[in-house]
Amino acid sequence: MKKYISVTAQFDQDGNILPLKINWDDGRTFDIDRVTDIRYAASLKAGGAGIRYTCRIHSKEKYIYLEENRWFIEEPNIVAQKLRSTTPERCS
Repeated sequence: MKKYISVTAQFDQDGNILPLKINWDDGRTFDIDRVTDIRYAASLKAGGAGIRYTCRIHSKEKYIYLEENRWFIEEPNIVAQKLRSTTPERCS
């Protein structure tokens, strides 16, 4: 599932775009420590395609996508995570 986000980015004189911060709806911001890769790619989890930026944020690798003129992330599937966490452990 896509989650559209606000991003602070830098545009250089050649038209290249470099994301600097992710800004959440609730006011939190996350600095992007480093962009390690930029390529056109499909989002297999959320659907859609665009320019995928591989970013290091707090020592974790995350993908953010620029699709036309909107930024998005692949939102984790909360239902699947809850099901995994509530599945009883197997007894041996």
